[in-house]
Amino acid sequence: MADPLPQDGASRESPPHLQAIHAPVRFDRLSAPCEGTAPRKGNRSLSHASQSSGHEASFEFIALMAVMTSIIAFSIDAMLPALPQIAADLGVADVNDRQLVVIVLFIGLALAQIVYGPLSDTLGRKPAAYIGFAIFIVGSVLCVFAWSFEIMLTGRFLQGVGAAGPRIVSLALVRDLYSGRAMARIMSMVMGIFIIVPVIAPSIGQGLLLLADWRFIFVALLLQGIVGLTWFAWRQPETLREDRRAPFSLRRIFSAFREACSNPVTLGYTVAAGLVFGAFVGYLASTQQVLGELYGLGAQFPIYFGANALAFGAASMLNARLVMKLGMRRLAGGGLAATSALSLLFFIVTLLLEGHPPLWSLMGYLLLTFFFVGVLFGNFNALAMEPMGHIAGVAAAVVGSLATVISSVLGWALGHAYDGTVRPMIAGFAALTILAGIVMFLAERYRPHP
Repeated sequence: MADPLPQDGASRESPPHLQAIHAPVRFDRLSAPCEGTAPRKGNRSLSHASQSSGHEASFEFIALMAVMTSIIAFSIDAMLPALPQIAADLGVADVNDRQLVVIVLFIGLALAQIVYGPLSDTLGRKPAAYIGFAIFIVGSVLCVFAWSFEIMLTGRFLQGVGAAGPRIVSLALVRDLYSGRAMARIMSMVMGIFIIVPVIAPSIGQGLLLLADWRFIFVALLLQGIVGLTWFAWRQPETLREDRRAPFSLRRIFSAFREACSNPVTLGYTVAAGLVFGAFVGYLASTQQVLGELYGLGAQFPIYFGANALAFGAASMLNARLVMKLGMRRLAGGGLAATSALSLLFFIVTLLLEGHPPLWSLMGYLLLTFFFVGVLFGNFNALAMEPMGHIAGVAAAVVGSLATVISSVLGWALGHAYDGTVRPMIAGFAALTILAGIVMFLAERYRPHP
């Protein structure tokens, strides 16, 4: 499903996708005034940049950006129905260890996304994306031919490392080419396509299982990587000129990491985002066991999973409209309070029903919870970045990476606690959202007030 923290650099009360500046954009200098780049005749690296002046984006560009953005979601959701078969074929002893197929990808994503932004500033957008696609393809090949669970996990880790590249580069490309309302419109259209992926990906995986072996799901991921790489290399021009590229600097990354961790507002909202997404990752890791096995949905699992994903996506789209009227803090606080109260109440219900509430009540809870959680993520990201405007690009990568590391560790702990009931899942949502509320309260105490 969705990524925890998009690599945005907003520092005001409006949505992060409205905080764009003119192209090209460097991850290490987003706060500096950026110069517009006039297209030059015969210069392929600039031929596409004219769109920033108000020309309509082609459907092909929007579709390509959606493919690059959704590669992570498809890599996670398409193989969820196959987890039991993967575990059986590769000799996994502990039934909960199958969840590592999900968790390890998140770990690769967390460690890699901090590098791709600065790397694309040094090498250019296209070479950075090529590296990501290549690593993803190698990981997919390992998964297709995995002869042991260890090889499968190695492949999944490489898929996470690789998939981070197209995701981060796609955001940089959009910011290079568009600004203001034009950028907001492009990102909305990309997101409209992206939201479809978590809804249909499990059904695609289930359909492949009905026709062939689980390895064909990874063949589909391999083909997605090859098609995405070929399409991107053939049709997408470079958008960052050589004279605007910056030297790669680990020192800059470490400096941004230190500054983000020493700022109580940024650190607070980063931790809060990691806590909430940790509950979400725990759901992703154990949802096939809960819905597919505990409730016996079997081949119907993708339908129920897709409904929850649709609620999450609808809330994300609605948030983009409401945030201009209500503000980030009110929406984030309200969504967090609603999720905490709902989860605490439903946890009591699960205790009374011995951890096995009726399916209709569980789905009602999950639909509401994912709707409220969908409101949280974008706002938490923008609030974490608010004090980091002067180092926005590299700080966004640091914040995203740190939040994903936190959520991966917590998600693995929650998923591994699965005991044949829904208690661990619901307890995770209740406890982690309450903790996130406390952290948000503390972060707001340190926020400067005008």
